[in-house]
Amino acid sequence: MKFHGQVLSEDEQIRIHNQSLRILAEVGVRFHGHKALPILRRHGAQVDGETKIVRIPSELVNQALATAPKSFVLGARNRTLSFPVPSLVSRYGIDGTAAFAVDFETGERRYGTCRDIEDSLRVFQQADLGVMAWAPTCASDAPAHSRALHEFVTMIKYSSKHAQHELHRVEQVPYLVAALKAVAGSEEALKANKDYSLIYCTIAPLTHDAQMLDAYLELGEFDLPVMLMPMPVNGTTGPASLFSNIAVANAEALSAIVIYQLAHPGRPLIYSSATGSLDFRSGGYLAGTAEMGLQSAALAAMGRFYGLPNGAAGCTSDAKIAGPEAVIEKLITTLPQVMAGVDIIVGYGEIESDQLLILEQILVDNEIGHLCQRLWEGVDCAPEKDLFDEVAAVGPGGHFMMERGTRKAARSGEFYIPRLFDRHTYEAWVELGRPTLYSAAREQVRAILEGPLVDPLPDDVTGKLDEILHAADRELQGVGE
Repeated sequence: MKFHGQVLSEDEQIRIHNQSLRILAEVGVRFHGHKALPILRRHGAQVDGETKIVRIPSELVNQALATAPKSFVLGARNRTLSFPVPSLVSRYGIDGTAAFAVDFETGERRYGTCRDIEDSLRVFQQADLGVMAWAPTCASDAPAHSRALHEFVTMIKYSSKHAQHELHRVEQVPYLVAALKAVAGSEEALKANKDYSLIYCTIAPLTHDAQMLDAYLELGEFDLPVMLMPMPVNGTTGPASLFSNIAVANAEALSAIVIYQLAHPGRPLIYSSATGSLDFRSGGYLAGTAEMGLQSAALAAMGRFYGLPNGAAGCTSDAKIAGPEAVIEKLITTLPQVMAGVDIIVGYGEIESDQLLILEQILVDNEIGHLCQRLWEGVDCAPEKDLFDEVAAVGPGGHFMMERGTRKAARSGEFYIPRLFDRHTYEAWVELGRPTLYSAAREQVRAILEGPLVDPLPDDVTGKLDEILHAADRELQGVGE
């Protein structure tokens, strides 16, 4: 039997749904930009043209939920790595756009670069539970006006898993489309394969960004999936109770579902979230808390309530350095989502409230993912697990070391064997140099970076991508300033 967890009862899910509908109808949501308001007005929403606040009736929510696909496949450049959603098991994404990275060689904490994106995705490629690549740091060495494109293209070059990122401005759209067509081979293949998708964060509370929303609506004609990720924080950009913050996040997600489905019915969407909470002592943001884990699991349950593929931020930590605090916080922000049945949990590789990338952490987090999966798998009570005959044969006072069931168990998946833990005797551990979880991960990272690139793009495609980036660097300079 699987080891499941339920954060919200069915009645509580209905209460949150109804509260969210009330927020949408009575409080409303502000839609900046040029494209959304005419669409919403045309479909009967109450639009205030001056404030840009839209009050959305429940009928539009129901219409949007009816056209949103209930399942689809997140493609991958390496087809064997494609990931159908919803999924029977939880899988993971690398965290995204941290400001800082720890230099693998010097240990220096510095601003992230394109090289950090390259190295981290080479490591993430080897994380077997990872299915979704993000650009894990901002590319501080790329021009600001084309930075998102550099991050997107670098991610495409160095991972053949499903890749998801964001755009910041409408003017970046043609360059992204050109890059994705160059990799896919044609517009038809780009639409059909769904190897690439977009992450969309509403602005808490209850606001949509102009440039990003307009860009994503323009990209709707290519049927790019969108992961919706509202991010209200208890006590700052969201109300201070878990229930009300979940209701606000759910309202934001529903408002995004409405506009994307009205604009392009049937466009694939993933219901996700990335809530946080206030440090009441300092006013700072916290991501590695039990409350964050609970809210993510609750919102994932709302995604299931609507019958949609779901995701959630998780495996998060507020620790400043890699170590025990990071592992504990990542465990408590991963396990609730796994038990709740989240399809994709995003958080590999980063600490310091999603602001610091550490290469070794990617593999440590993959180990945490395996441990959580083993707990979720529960106790197998199949008939072949009934070893009464061996119990009878051994009898009181014996041992089971030589029994067939023990030999078989050693090669089964019922007893998970960690890849980074050291389980030697104390004396052998000392003799080996006192290895730790992180030192073992570091050895694996070094081997990966010294090895060949996995699934490299053809040289002509790489050259085309470089040409597109050079053009964006030159032609977008000064746009929006």
